[in-house]
Formats: sequence, structure tokens, C-alpha cells
Amino acid sequence: MLRKTLAVLLVLSLIGVVGWAQQRSLVLLGEMAAQEAAAIEATLDSFEAATGIKVETIWTRDPALLTTRIEAGNPPDIVLLPKPGQMVSLVGEGQLKDLTFMKSQLEADYGQAWIDMGKVNGTLYGFWVAVSNKSMVWYSPAQFEANGWEVPTTWTELIALSDQIVADGKTPWALGIECGGATGWAGTDWIEDIMLRTAGAEFYDQWAAHEVPWTDPKVKRAFEIFGDIVLNEDYVFGGTTGVLTTNFGDSPNDLFTDPPNAYLHHQASFIEGFFTEDFPDLVPGVDYDWFVTPPIDAALGTPAFGGGNIVVTFSDSVEAQALMRYLASAAVQEVWAARVGYISANKNVNMNVYPTDIARGIADSLVNALTFRFDASDLMPEAIGGGAFWTGVVDYVGGMDLDTVLQTIEAAY
Repeated sequence: MLRKTLAVLLVLSLIGVVGWAQQRSLVLLGEMAAQEAAAIEATLDSFEAATGIKVETIWTRDPALLTTRIEAGNPPDIVLLPKPGQMVSLVGEGQLKDLTFMKSQLEADYGQAWIDMGKVNGTLYGFWVAVSNKSMVWYSPAQFEANGWEVPTTWTELIALSDQIVADGKTPWALGIECGGATGWAGTDWIEDIMLRTAGAEFYDQWAAHEVPWTDPKVKRAFEIFGDIVLNEDYVFGGTTGVLTTNFGDSPNDLFTDPPNAYLHHQASFIEGFFTEDFPDLVPGVDYDWFVTPPIDAALGTPAFGGGNIVVTFSDSVEAQALMRYLASAAVQEVWAARVGYISANKNVNMNVYPTDIARGIADSLVNALTFRFDASDLMPEAIGGGAFWTGVVDYVGGMDLDTVLQTIEAAY
């Protein structure tokens, strides 16, 4: 606690706001689950106490809330967006303020790949927090050892493992895509991960930018490979009905029941915080671990993709600027990184603060990445990446003809 307090005071003294006597207020909206937001909440009390600036927080997974507030002329001061495509749209609408005032701070704390992803037309508008690796499959080493299973290194081996688990009288996959107004997004991660492994990064970029149609055979193939798992009633705990009705954050719990309901779970690095909250006695490396999503086309290797929240501001007030600089600092993000499930993109965060070897490994791979493929749906226009694509996944899992699904998404542009 002392270290956190000193770090907070140092950051605030550098931006000249320690000891402000006047009470001010800001609204911070984050499009993230409460579990993810807990790390950020943990440092706001110190900011408020040192500055006299009251921060009202709103956490939601529903992107419509931000749109509603903007349309009502009452946008929040600061927003944590999960979609850089939203940032681009908001800049185009003239809504966001640039971050020229903190450019030198960000250049000192972030790698060039992350800085570039915060720019629109060469101007810096955002910085990254709560980043994640999404090319991951979670499993229990203890259960694998007890059942004589091996970690797969190819997609063919992954399917063979799934078949072996079924032959052993068990269910391989825990999978849920329900998420209220954002239902379906967890399925898009599967398709994006698969597409990088079947069509390659160049095609992935073209698809994200809509330079190729959704009806392209390579897009269809990615859906079909996802379908080989999600539509197989023997593969998924609860079948397709369970996939549609189980919340994405609850689905990994099936790995840790006694006995387990399932043994494999494809999800981003942040999910570690979810299942350790529900099962606090889990031992990292024994009860849970992860392996990279295996390659499908050997020539394309094992590319990684991920996501994150980009922090942007609708206000250029001194109060908003103070909170932006505070949130970007390594000292504050080290407090967040000490919590299970949080990964920082700030390169000056001390790796020793991460609570597990698993988290340190994920952080190192992301912070030092020379290239980084971002979640494609988050790069697409909101009507597609946060609308038609999500709905298309739900329709596909629900039994709709795939050609119809893809034609419907294409028609939404």
C-alpha cells in the first residue's frame, strides 16, 4: 500500500495536481467486464484523495451505452474502448481530443507498435491498457497427466485429442458466447484465430478492412473449421444450446468442477482472472495452464492476435488530462498488473509484479512484440464488428445455413 501511495503521489506531482483543494468530477466509462475493471478501480481512490477530483465509473459490455450518451450530448470524459475501430469513427466525427499533451510520456512508456495503434491519420488519440493474447487454449496439466493426454502441437493433433477425450467418455470443450448485448463476440475470436492459421496475415488484414467479401471461400473455410468444433454436440459441454446460453465468463468454470465437465477452453489471457476468482485455490501450472492455438496450415506457423482497451478522451480539461496521464503511467499500471488476469502494454512495468509465471510469459510476449495483429472485429466498423459479425456467429451456431450467414454480414456494409 505504501509503494502504491508513493507511486500515485509521484505521478500526480509530475503533472502538477497534488493537493488541489477544489472538488471536481469526471466520468470514466469502460466497455469491459467488472472483473477486468477491478484492477483500475483499485487505484482511483488514491487519485481522488490526492487531487480532489471525483471519478464516477461506469462499467458495461454494451457498446450502445456510449452511443446513447453521445447522441444525448452527454459523453463521458474518458472512455476505455475495446475497439480501435470505434476510436477511428469517433475521431472522424470530431468527438475525441488528441493526446499531444502527453506524447513524450507515451513514447517513453510504450513500444512503437502500440503507439502506432493509438494513432489516426498520424495523430495520437489513445493509449493501451488491459491488453490480451487471444491465441490461447486453456487446460489443466493435472487432468492431462491423470488421463494420459498430450498437449497438441498441430490442429490435426488438437482434433485427435478432442476425439480421444470423447472416446474416454468425456467432453472436450467448454464454450459459451452469451454476453448480453455483446453476445457472439467470443465466437468471433475463434474465427479470427483460425483465419490467421488458414488464410494468413495478409488476407486477414484485407478481410478486416473489407477489401475482400465475407463470401470469399477463405472466410467460409474459417467458419467451417470453427463449426467442426462448436456444432459437434459430442465436443462441447451442453451442446449448441449451452454455447448460446452460457456466459463467456462462466464457461471456463467447467474445467474446474469435480469431476470436470470439460477439459479445453479457447479464450484470451484475461480469462485467468475470471476462473481464479471463482476457484481461488487453483495452482497455476498445475490446475491450469495454456498452450498456443496450434497451426492449421504448417506454412503459416502460429501467428498470434489479441485485443485490449484503448483509452481516449472526449475532454481536454486539465482534470481529464491529469487522469489520462495517471492511467498511462507505469507506476499505476504496476498496481493493476499485480492482479491475476491483467496484462499491461506499458514496457516500463516491472515484470516481477505479475503474480504468476503464466502472466509474466504472456506480458513479455505482448510488450516485446515487433508486430501485433489486432482482433479483426474490433477493427471493423461498429455495425459489422460489434453487430453483424456477432449476430452471424449466433445464427451459425443456432443452425442457420452458412452461406446465408455470410451473405447477411456482407449485406450489412
